[in-house]
Amino acid sequence: MAKSGGAKLNRSETVTVRLDPKLNYFTELAARSQRRTKSSFIEWAVAEALKSVNLPEALVYDDDIGSMRSPTINEKSFDLWHVDEPDRIAALAIHAPALLTHDEQLIWKLVRENGNLWKGRHDTFGEWRWEVKEGGLVLERLREHWETFKKVANQELPLDALPKWQKFKKVDDLDDDIPF
Repeated sequence: MAKSGGAKLNRSETVTVRLDPKLNYFTELAARSQRRTKSSFIEWAVAEALKSVNLPEALVYDDDIGSMRSPTINEKSFDLWHVDEPDRIAALAIHAPALLTHDEQLIWKLVRENGNLWKGRHDTFGEWRWEVKEGGLVLERLREHWETFKKVANQELPLDALPKWQKFKKVDDLDDDIPF
């Protein structure tokens, strides 16, 4: 049975890594020197490496250097990691869109163009407008419709299967001197 998109991960899941024989040997030695299993050493080494891999699109102000810089994945991990798949994809799209896979880009395009999922306002012409930004996405709605967005992106469902929204504000009977 396949896991759903929001399945929780646990430490017992196995990741297979094929290492060059020389690198495999040195990994084994390094694990021994730290009195760890090889898998524990690799997990630790990856966690350490994430402290030096930058996210070029995401910028943070660094008081020490007095200017903007690219943060590391480790620094942005709180913003990027979410248990639920829709939350993870949305966070990645907002913080580092260049790291989205092609399939994720297809889904995100549908998400960012769907006014049902976003906080916004009606403009002066009564049309619903929103900005694609952190805090603007209504995650509950995204989670509710996530499978539909994935199926539409994979062309398993038609575009009109996506949730609809009221594009124009309804004009109530206002006591107004201007006829509509």
